[in-house]
Amino acid sequence: QTILITRPPPEQRIMRGEDVSKPVLQILAIKKINSNADSERYRILISDGKYFNSYAMLASQLNEMQHKGQLDEFTIVQLDKYVTSIVGKGGAGKRVLIISELTVLNPGNEVKAKIGDPVTYENASKQDEAAKPAPPPAAAKKEAALTNNNNNNNVTMNASISAGLTHPISSLSPYQNKWVIKARVTSKTAIRTWSNARGEGKLFSMDLMDESGEIRATAFKEQCDKYYDLIQVDSVYLFSKCQLKPANKQYSQLDNAYEMTFTGETVVQLCEEADDGAIPDIKYNLVPISEVSGMENKAAVDTIGICKEVGELQSFVSRTTNKEFKKRDLTLVDMSNSAVNLTLWGEDAVNFDGHVQPVILVKGTRINEFNGGKSLSLGGGSIMKINPDIPEAHKLRGWFDNGGGDNIANMVSARTGGGNFSTEWMTLKDARARNLGAGDKPDYFQCKAVVHIVKQENSFYRACPQADCNKKVVDEGNDQYRCERCNALYPNFKYRLLVNMSIGDWTSNRWVTCFNETGEQLLGHTSQEVGEALENDAAKAEQIFSALNFTSHIFKLRCKNEVYGDMTRNKLTVQSVAPINHKEYNKHLLKELQELTGIGSSN
Repeated sequence: QTILITRPPPEQRIMRGEDVSKPVLQILAIKKINSNADSERYRILISDGKYFNSYAMLASQLNEMQHKGQLDEFTIVQLDKYVTSIVGKGGAGKRVLIISELTVLNPGNEVKAKIGDPVTYENASKQDEAAKPAPPPAAAKKEAALTNNNNNNNVTMNASISAGLTHPISSLSPYQNKWVIKARVTSKTAIRTWSNARGEGKLFSMDLMDESGEIRATAFKEQCDKYYDLIQVDSVYLFSKCQLKPANKQYSQLDNAYEMTFTGETVVQLCEEADDGAIPDIKYNLVPISEVSGMENKAAVDTIGICKEVGELQSFVSRTTNKEFKKRDLTLVDMSNSAVNLTLWGEDAVNFDGHVQPVILVKGTRINEFNGGKSLSLGGGSIMKINPDIPEAHKLRGWFDNGGGDNIANMVSARTGGGNFSTEWMTLKDARARNLGAGDKPDYFQCKAVVHIVKQENSFYRACPQADCNKKVVDEGNDQYRCERCNALYPNFKYRLLVNMSIGDWTSNRWVTCFNETGEQLLGHTSQEVGEALENDAAKAEQIFSALNFTSHIFKLRCKNEVYGDMTRNKLTVQSVAPINHKEYNKHLLKELQELTGIGSSN
């Protein structure tokens, strides 16, 4: 097989900063190094057959190729995308080649030898430089001014960035100190403040995108004041002179090993509309609301719906920070005949006007799960657009205005409601055989079952009397009850149910736990009535509990393995309970019979 390396030898030209299109080179060695943050990086010795260069590195996204053994010694590669950058100050700086995309042309185990007898390119480069005439002085670049309209600062930023020499986001690394990126702002957080022993300050973050990838950028203190009003979502800017560091994945889910921090030297320049054509628009991966119920807790999702209902503005104070928070809950509906709750925070909650029932599009909103129900929360980095001018919004508007939202069947955020025939049906024996609950996330299923035994012992506890607190209280012995969470004494308490019972279907039986709401529903009495009967009237308590025996219900159950001491137990919790709708249940049975036999009709 013939092996070709780019001719004439391109190594010198590349390391002078010239643009050589897709050069073909040979890897002579590869070595793992550590950056300042101990993140994994690889340095390579690369040759064009005449010269070799030891100042070459792989971008982190290529690490997987090295892990798979695709970049062994003597491998022939084509550099599809790369940049060079001067590292170091003054005349002592070294030009480093950073490779962000490459194609393997010939594996090293096929080549098996070094091509040519290459020497280091530095000496030849020095000789060539000495022979060159001095270049003419560079023409002064035209400066473009941007004014920041922040009344607290009134800063005018003089930016002189050339839009013609930009770098792709995917190529950025801490080993470069002279770069310019051209990117669209896809999201921007509100300004957040902090205060600790080291001081106090403020910050905001934004997500930037170009055709090669995404990166998170954060501005602190003075830079926060300077740039917050300037930078707008969906606009395109040139960015330069930011500090790069390993990304903190606790705060950013972007697919990038690094993130940027603004410094006192950072320059931001707005691109005119004619100059931003190469930057892709914000992409929305819109998911029907009905599919949110099947997605994982804390996952990010894009969706669109009509704001059918608007909740009141709520204010509360955090017990840990004593900060006041404001929120507002909306109900969104869409053409999947499903509804979900969306929570707005801060200024978004205060300023929202939903009386005209607008179309709401959200990007990057977080899924929260509670008692089997899923809701959405508009957090930092999320985007909300009201009545966006896109085809999906116009189609949704027409559907709703013609009565489309009148028959919503699936409440994704509902915590109770029993068998809605959307949760998977399963027998108790099958649930155990399939090892449900053994994973990182809980599993859910529903079944028709009969109540066999209901335990009266330890079926309630005394809880904090505050409406928003259910913490168990401590009896101080003087008609005073202490709530550790609220750090307060109260002369009274409220009862909360915690009922354990055995249920069974035709295959097996299991012990399950019911919390307050489902316990009240099954027993047909309030927690206060049940608690008072258990403490003061044994006969009435017996009557309440025995009435539940041998009754049949549709149970929606949460299944999760929990560790108690050295033992792992598979625990079932009743998420919701409902009376049997025999007509619907018979349809389910007929459908199962059809699947088992392959005959008949489920209609």
